[in-house]
Amino acid sequence: MAGKDNQVTNPSMTTALNNCTHVSEGDLRRLAAARLHDPHRLLGRHAVDHKTVCFRTFLPRASEAWMLCADGMPEAPRREELSPHPDLPGLFTWSGSITSCPLHPTILWSDDSNRTLQFVDPYSFPPHISSFDLHLFGEGRHWHAHRMLGAHPETREGVSGVRFAVWAPGAERVSVVGDFNHWDGRTHPMSIHGSSGVWELFIPALPDGSLYKYEIRNRDSGSIFLKTDPYGAFFELRPNTASIVYGGSGYTWGDDTWLHRRDPYAWKQRPLSVYEVHLGSWQRSEDGGFLNYRELAARLIPYVREQGFTHIELLPVTEHPFDGSWGYQSTGFFAPTSRFGTPDDFRHFVDQAHQAGIGVLLDWVPGHFPKDAYALARFDGTALYEHEDPRKGEHRDWGTLIFNYGRSEVRNFLISSAVCWIEDFHIDGLRVDAVASMLYLDYSREPHDWIPNEYGGNENLEAIVFLRELNRILQSNHPGVLMIAEESTAWPGVSQPPETGGLGFTMKWNMGWMHDTLDYFKKDPIYRAHQHNQLTFGMLYAYTENFVLPFSHDEVVHGKGSLRSRMPGDEAQQHAHMRLLYAYQWTYPGKKLLFMGQEFGQGLEWNEAGQLDWYVLDYPLHQGLLSLVRDLNLLYRDDPALHAAEFDSAGFAWLDCDDASRSVLSYLRRGSDSEMVVVLNFTPVEYPEYEIPVPHGGHWRVRLNTDSEYYGGGSRGSLGAEAEMQPHRGFPAKLRLSLPPLAALILTPG
Repeated sequence: MAGKDNQVTNPSMTTALNNCTHVSEGDLRRLAAARLHDPHRLLGRHAVDHKTVCFRTFLPRASEAWMLCADGMPEAPRREELSPHPDLPGLFTWSGSITSCPLHPTILWSDDSNRTLQFVDPYSFPPHISSFDLHLFGEGRHWHAHRMLGAHPETREGVSGVRFAVWAPGAERVSVVGDFNHWDGRTHPMSIHGSSGVWELFIPALPDGSLYKYEIRNRDSGSIFLKTDPYGAFFELRPNTASIVYGGSGYTWGDDTWLHRRDPYAWKQRPLSVYEVHLGSWQRSEDGGFLNYRELAARLIPYVREQGFTHIELLPVTEHPFDGSWGYQSTGFFAPTSRFGTPDDFRHFVDQAHQAGIGVLLDWVPGHFPKDAYALARFDGTALYEHEDPRKGEHRDWGTLIFNYGRSEVRNFLISSAVCWIEDFHIDGLRVDAVASMLYLDYSREPHDWIPNEYGGNENLEAIVFLRELNRILQSNHPGVLMIAEESTAWPGVSQPPETGGLGFTMKWNMGWMHDTLDYFKKDPIYRAHQHNQLTFGMLYAYTENFVLPFSHDEVVHGKGSLRSRMPGDEAQQHAHMRLLYAYQWTYPGKKLLFMGQEFGQGLEWNEAGQLDWYVLDYPLHQGLLSLVRDLNLLYRDDPALHAAEFDSAGFAWLDCDDASRSVLSYLRRGSDSEMVVVLNFTPVEYPEYEIPVPHGGHWRVRLNTDSEYYGGGSRGSLGAEAEMQPHRGFPAKLRLSLPPLAALILTPG
């Protein structure tokens, strides 16, 4: 929404540039001291009258300077020497005929080493951002603020360069610094757009790949800060922190078919099976280094497709300084991390996934940001993106800062980040991290370490407004995009529309089901009869939200061990438990999510500093578990009984939820024209004559038996059975099965 090239859109700025006004020595001294907020008023080409212009440039390291005049020969333009200021080293001036001074003068200058350098004057290009853009940004309604702010290569009046813009309302002066000006903040000061807090400068002839930061002088303290670009599109590889000019992407997408297929409503009835991945530790190269995005596309996407998952969810790839944060402490909210390549390399990864029929979800973190001095924290010397009061602005547990959702420009920043990932990188949805920490003012705080809202409550009203606005904007403009909340409390209506009082997410992680399930499974089977309600309680709230059933990275870190290591018994029993766990997850109502490595029974706790234990696939039990996950995915994707009504109580019915003494559950899953019976035995005891009710008589065949030899089991249990027409537990027929130990049977009629 920024103004078009060659169009000056800020009238007050334009008038100041084109009028000949008296320049005071005080202004010139503020310029030389790098304290001037409007350098365009002094520098560049200015009309004296209709025949004469004056030109000024400030070159702190120059000993001599010349301007190439327009009235010389094109192949050998005439040089005009610029006059140095007698008292202010580096300030040079020239005055003369308007016909001799080009609209965009080229300046030559020599430094103390007698090198001659050349540049096109930046200050002959007036600030370019439109008043309308600034108005939208100030109101918090500029959903493409990343196209207005940041570093953007463009061409003005035939001159190529980079337009820089940054929001820093607490600054007295902001400069663009980089290798191109020896990181000297006196050389390229920016001009501010009135009271908007937005600073801008166009620097001609700056190539792609240039390193840059913003040098900011605080208005009140005079302190100077060196900051990366909050809207930067690309960054140096850590531990270096400079932003990198990244030219407009020339990537050609090939995923039109996929994007057109995203239906605004059908996601509720479609299978969603998510493979959660940390790109840095899924696999490594032979030398132990990271695979790049293109190598990951060639390895990871075929693997995910072969295993039958519908989506990949990436732990945050937004740029971050510390590997150990796994990406959850982001500093570059618009940039794929350079650990794995360039932004276009990341586009290639997403494109290849789409062309293979795989969606890509991104973990996105609008709840907090790190305190690193080079990034967002106290960006212009003030609490700009965060709250001033640490009782509202700091996460004590995480050592991070909390966004100020009540500030329009901060909401713009976050919403624009989300829009950028959806539009510029074709991401299919965002999993929003730590939503509970955003919703509650007293989240993980001592009683006197938080400030109530205006009504005396603990709800963060500003965060609620932000989340509803975020979901409304994304889903109204991009139907079919998924917005998934990691919300760990009983906050009502997380996945309900804002107009009915909800937050507007499409889905929510079912943390209660996950905790109850894993707590049940870690118990020795002899004690499970007394904990049967941990498996049945979840059905009381299963349809209050649109739930995802997650076994995520959070369950295999911080001393918890891997999922397999938490299962009781010897190795064979642990694998039997894992097969039973996944059969329960894949047949229970709700979309599915599994963290990498758990699909083949990773034995050790996840470690982001290495790769998964792929060597275990040399062993039959691990191969069998991997085969089971693939077959569960295929069954889930192919049979509507398991996916068509996951958010509708009509899709589920208990057959028997009361058999606590034998720790057996059985239930019915229904689709529009299919049905499926699931029987789960949570003990190591085989039940050869187990009876369950079924909705009709006839033959029921076993579609999947987790005790199959193919999956590493003992191949016990029925292959199928005939149901008797005899009423049983409220159903018209009864089925007698041989139920294998620590196993699940999945049956369909026919």
